[in-house]
This record gives sequence, structure tokens and C-alpha cells, in this order.
Amino acid sequence: MKQVCRELGISRSGYYGWLRHKPGRREQENQALKRRLLELHQKYPAMGLDSLACMLKPEFGCSRKRVHRQMRMLGIYSARRRAYKAATNSRHSQPIARNFSFHRPDQAWVGDITYIPTAEGWLYLAIVKDLCTRKIVGYAFSSRIDARLTLAALEMAYRRRKPAKGLIFHSDRGVQYAAAAYREKLATYGIRQSMSRRGDPYDNAVAENFFSCLKCELIHLKQYQTRAAAQADVFAYMEAFYNTLCLLYT
Repeated sequence: MKQVCRELGISRSGYYGWLRHKPGRREQENQALKRRLLELHQKYPAMGLDSLACMLKPEFGCSRKRVHRQMRMLGIYSARRRAYKAATNSRHSQPIARNFSFHRPDQAWVGDITYIPTAEGWLYLAIVKDLCTRKIVGYAFSSRIDARLTLAALEMAYRRRKPAKGLIFHSDRGVQYAAAAYREKLATYGIRQSMSRRGDPYDNAVAENFFSCLKCELIHLKQYQTRAAAQADVFAYMEAFYNTLCLLYT
């Protein structure tokens, strides 16, 4: 050991002192925090600082700054890519609302449709999102983009939540939401319909924000061979990750 220490340029007392050293409580906590950060980053490579801090706070009681320091030490960065958005428009007239702030669940929902590429062709996803909790309360998948897709998402949301009459449903001006069957179903449920202003992309920004997260954090990181594989991944993202994260934020 004397020769090894001499070769390494360290004293024997320093080496044995290092062997006897026991990490303090803070150091142990940081090591555990780093291990959990690495696990989350491997599972969700596009997750950013705010989401990681929110998920880690209940377990470690750590601040955003502390998580940021550990991320820098580990060289962890969000693997996001730019999202894309394809929109549908129609020429019709419906009531318009632009109040996106509600204090109780099931006062207002928003709906939208997005496109997920697979080797088999597009997989279409329609969602219904609560404006208070930000949770996805209803969704549907299809290989076709029509009113049946948006109706299936609405019906799922209604079955899950059973909202009182008078709830506001906001969407873009797509023909899937302006269809007679869709408007009739809203009326049956006692839901008031609202639509974006023509040519104003910010009127449905809350729904589009979810799609941006979905594509940056999941879709753009994968190449799906089948619609079934894409659907399974998106289902897990919404139910096991996104909606769970919404609960932590509220």
C-alpha cells in the first residue's frame, strides 16, 4: 500500500482517512436525489426542470434550485424537439368564449385533435381537457378524422365526470366540432358550445399546449411502426404521466 500511495502521489494517512470517511446526511440525500434524477431522465428524457422538481419535491422535499444544481452536475438536459401542429378550419358561426381561468373542475372543457405519424399512416387523437385541473378527462383514437372521433372523446369525458348542466366546451372551428351530431350531443348533455375566432390560433391555446408537450416529450422521440404501438404509448403518457403530474401541480 505504501508503494501504491507513493505512485498516486498521496499520503497513507490521507488514504486511510478517505476509507474511514462517512458521507453526511446531506451528501447521502443528494446521492439518492441524483439516482432518482437519472431514473426519471432515462424514463422521460424530454422532461424539463420544472416537471422534475415537481415530481421530486414530495419524495425529497427539495427546492427547484437544488434539483437544478444536481441536474447540472449530472449533465442532464431536456431532449425536446420542436412540435408541429396541423389545424382544421371551417366557415361557420358559433358563440365564442376566451376565458381560460376557472376555479372548479367541470366548469369548462376544451377539445382539440392532433395527428401522430406511424408507418401505417396517421393516428388521430382527440382530447377533452379540463380548464381548472388541466387533466385530460376524455380522449379517443382513430385512423379517420371525423365527428365520430370527437364524439367518442366527449362521451368518455362525460361518463367519467358527469358534469352539471351549463359546462362550457371550447374548441377550434373544425368541422368535427361543428357537425350536427356533435352539437346535438352537447345539447343532450346540457353543455354550452364555444368556438375560436376565425384566424386566431391563441383561442384554443390550452388544448394545443398539451399537444406540444405530448409531441416534444414523447412523439418526436419515437418512430412508431403501427397505430396500436403509438396508441399504447400515448395512453400511458396521458394516464400514468401527464394526469399524475397535473395532480402534483394542483
